[in-house]
Amino acid sequence: MSKKVPVVKITTPHAAADLAGLPLEATVAMADVAAAMRDGLLAFATSAGLVVMRQMLDAELAGIVGAKHARLGEDRVGNWHGSTTGQVVLGARKISIERPRGRFVDGGEVELDTWATFASEDLLRQVVVERMLAGVATRRHVEVAEPVGQTGTAVSKSAVSRRFVAATQTAVAELLEADLSQLETAVVMIDGLNVAGEMIVVALVICADGTKVPVGLRLGDTENTVVVTDLLADLVDRGLRFEHGILAVLDGSKALRKAVAKVFGTHALVQRCTLHKRRNVTGYLPEARRKAIDKRLASIFANADAATGLRDAKRLAAQLKADHPDAAASLLEGLDEMFTVARLGITGALRRSLTNTNCIESMISTVRVVTGRVKTWKDGEMKKRWIATGMIEAQRSFRRVRGHTQMANLVTLIGHAVTPATTNALNRNRRI
Repeated sequence: MSKKVPVVKITTPHAAADLAGLPLEATVAMADVAAAMRDGLLAFATSAGLVVMRQMLDAELAGIVGAKHARLGEDRVGNWHGSTTGQVVLGARKISIERPRGRFVDGGEVELDTWATFASEDLLRQVVVERMLAGVATRRHVEVAEPVGQTGTAVSKSAVSRRFVAATQTAVAELLEADLSQLETAVVMIDGLNVAGEMIVVALVICADGTKVPVGLRLGDTENTVVVTDLLADLVDRGLRFEHGILAVLDGSKALRKAVAKVFGTHALVQRCTLHKRRNVTGYLPEARRKAIDKRLASIFANADAATGLRDAKRLAAQLKADHPDAAASLLEGLDEMFTVARLGITGALRRSLTNTNCIESMISTVRVVTGRVKTWKDGEMKKRWIATGMIEAQRSFRRVRGHTQMANLVTLIGHAVTPATTNALNRNRRI
């Protein structure tokens, strides 16, 4: 059963007395907040809010144990028991206020839901994280506190740091322990970033409705097979579904390719990033030839006909082989997997979205912005906290993948590609 929220009414002390009989209204006498009005609207609103909060506390306690000063009857479960001082969260600080106490007849303190809500440190941690991600240094949180006419605690550098650590530890747990069994996984992207000399591998899932979800990270010296395999195996342990078929979009790393094959086996199709391939190939060429070759590669990889694109790519490799054998070898390496999405028959915006790793690199870009504010890295746990926070921060601005209206078709096509025997059987049944 939902509770009714009191209606706030600004009034004079005289008029307030006439309103005392209205149980669903919280009244604020002008005399109670007159001093705060001189400090501006925010300070006035804060003072009025504190008056209302006290009335809400009184109303809740009265609803549990009865009206204050009423005679203790046989049906009364408790009584008022004076008042005590406690702290509630106001913006990015804590302030001390007086609150009513109640005790049950058979012993024990009356717990008030209203108090638990306003005293919750989750509110404080949320503000701290928002300001830290906005680039406010721990020592400057007191300087950016709201001018609400109230002094408080929990704004020191150490207090802000402790709350940020606690909040980001929660972020790590949410990211690394989340149940993935409810995700209708269609695509997984894996990539790495370097933070203070250490390679961190991160994973992003694109669901059947086109939504993007960060799902995991692993720390390692390099983007090696062991690290990536452990990451993918952990995703599977947490419920990631891939038996129906999954598309893995990767850069040119052989370690990533081996890990995908080891964990997903024949259930995975691999699409290599065309942008990485273009950069790798042109990196072997002299400056004078790079622009022209890159233009040809872009045209080849944009071809919706996979067979034609593959043929043109091999022809270009043959042309490069004599003068630039390493560029030709780079082009031929994993070439067949440059056309996986096109081979499935996916076209338009979705094909452009899934033939490169831009989706996960966009997330990594946000992580770099967030982690770039750290001056000193203490240990790997600190890196994981900040990176997880950056990934969650990136998710807040995610939009569905471009071309998401084709995602249902993509899921079907992947399923047919990884289970050709089932597809052939269905075709035979249709003919029969």
